[in-house]
Amino acid sequence: MASPPPTRNRAAPPATANVTIAGRSAKARASKATPITDTPARALGEFIRAHRERLSPLAVGLPPGPRRRTPGLRREEVAQLCGVSATWYTWIEQGRPVSASAEALARIAVALQLSRAERAYLFELAGERDPAEPALAAADAPATLIATVDHLDTPAYVLDRQWNALAWNRQAAELFVGWLDEPTGPDDGSGKAQAPAHDRNLLYFAFLEPAGRRLIVDWETRARRLVAEFRADSIRHLNDAPTRALIDTLAAESEAFARFWASQDVGVREGGAREFDHPRDGRIVYDQITFKPAHREDLLLVVLIRR
Repeated sequence: MASPPPTRNRAAPPATANVTIAGRSAKARASKATPITDTPARALGEFIRAHRERLSPLAVGLPPGPRRRTPGLRREEVAQLCGVSATWYTWIEQGRPVSASAEALARIAVALQLSRAERAYLFELAGERDPAEPALAAADAPATLIATVDHLDTPAYVLDRQWNALAWNRQAAELFVGWLDEPTGPDDGSGKAQAPAHDRNLLYFAFLEPAGRRLIVDWETRARRLVAEFRADSIRHLNDAPTRALIDTLAAESEAFARFWASQDVGVREGGAREFDHPRDGRIVYDQITFKPAHREDLLLVVLIRR
């Protein structure tokens, strides 16, 4: 009698089969995900492309045309408006590491009709300084900002790009003896004495005036910090003639400034405690807060709150 045929069992899938399938699925999903911008050049290209695609031909005086497969303007059209080659413009949008001068970026900003904030963002992405950024005179502080300083009942002052004091209130003049307290120079007929700009410069006061060393507690630490903060604050206009002249003069006349500047330390302008050894009030402590006014980011508004 013949034996029954052996039972045929289906082979179970390997224990790792589900894991492998899941892994493939995850990879497939990842391959379809939008890649995260990982380089400044790519971020710049994506920003420019997005604004090109949202700008209609009619907005720049071009006919829409019967066959327009791309939203907004074509790359060639923007390149023509900017006066640059279509190849160069394409490479910029593609995030290739090509050189983009400030002047070329300015033409792109105009062609794409960027707003003030968008234009500033464009130049920040490119790491360039906007050539249209105003070279403002020391006296050109907004009236509303000066009025704000006057209305504060605590020490407050405004600094320009080179950290010259443009405006300050009575409380600041009483605190910063030797810097903001007594004007110097002849009367110009207006009833207000005129002081040379360098007499109102914070770095001059801290490094070249004996009164600065006497007033600032832990002078070495604070002075080093000031130089690091100024380096960070002045990076966008480091090669401007007034800034270079200030740095060269301080480095020549102050061994401490030259040493701190050569250290290449960089630091943001932080708040926190500020101690002073005042000639009249003795040891006093303030908390310092620094603001950048809207539409005038070349200025600093510094406010001190007494503890």
